[in-house]
Amino acid sequence: MIPLVKVGLPSKEILMPRLEEILYSGMIGEGEAVYEFERQFQKKFEVNNSIAMSSGTGALHSALVLAGVKRGDEVITTSMTAEPTNIAILQVGATPVFADVDVNSGNLDPTSIQDKISHKTRAIVVVHYAGIPVRLNEITDIAKQFNISLIEDCAHALGSKYQGKGVGNFGDFGIFSFQAIKHMTTVDGGVLSFKDERRLRDAKKFRWFGLEKGVPRTEIDITSVGYKYNMHNIAATIGLAQLNEIDNRIAKHVDNGRFFDKNIGAISGLSVPTFDQVAEPSYWLYTIFSEDSENIEKSLSEIGVQASKLHRPNHFHSIFKEYAGDLPQLDEYYRKMIHIPCGWWVDLAIREKIVEVLKKG
Repeated sequence: MIPLVKVGLPSKEILMPRLEEILYSGMIGEGEAVYEFERQFQKKFEVNNSIAMSSGTGALHSALVLAGVKRGDEVITTSMTAEPTNIAILQVGATPVFADVDVNSGNLDPTSIQDKISHKTRAIVVVHYAGIPVRLNEITDIAKQFNISLIEDCAHALGSKYQGKGVGNFGDFGIFSFQAIKHMTTVDGGVLSFKDERRLRDAKKFRWFGLEKGVPRTEIDITSVGYKYNMHNIAATIGLAQLNEIDNRIAKHVDNGRFFDKNIGAISGLSVPTFDQVAEPSYWLYTIFSEDSENIEKSLSEIGVQASKLHRPNHFHSIFKEYAGDLPQLDEYYRKMIHIPCGWWVDLAIREKIVEVLKKG
């Protein structure tokens, strides 16, 4: 079966010597490997102010706290995402307010965001769903107009660009995930980015119990709560090896995605996502819209290709039901959508076969 998502790692010959070296170095916690990973990640993805984290979810929790979100505040967010996006909002005691999505992409709709703003709104969390950048021009204008923090969840979108600039650079905060099945994995891990470089000290303290690394414990006075959200040297070593080949991996996602845009978009009865002309998706997943998504899943399964809706809208869960509201565009999007694989493991023959089966109806 050709899977919808897949773990991608460097070859044993490249990765294992590096891992053996760090495992027996005597320094496997947070250290120089983490700081070198931060420097190289910043350089490659042009995210200037950023720190490595233990997970994307930890990075999102950090972003919410650093944005000043507190108990009783509201955070405008999407239900069409992996559940950790909104669990993090509950972690800080805030209320998730679900805005509707653009039915053509699954991303938050700017008009719905503006309609949901109240005097309690402290932040907006946008998810670049399946690697497609949200309508950033409109959404950043809304955030500035109402003086609300904008947080970009880039977990699906490593390598995606908007107006030639990488995602994670537009909001006040951005988060990236290196969980097992993302474009790039460190087994688990993440990055937190922030527009204001003055937040660096606060961010580093938050990821390490409120303590400052490099300062003797006997000289520290903890003034705020922090968590154990730091990346360790083993994850960073995997990340450093990954950075050497991530460009090629993302390029394969993009090439397959553009092939499907052209060929599936031309099939009668099917449609594909649309997005801003200045957006350059990195296609973590590929989405097809159909009046019979179940039949697509069945037809592709017969040729050994997995297809799935993958995520369940968060407001279907009991923990989020009280925040659901009316989301007609999301309902329509979810009814018609189905994801198919478009990653580096989908070769030319497989993608041609997928299109051939879809053409048969």
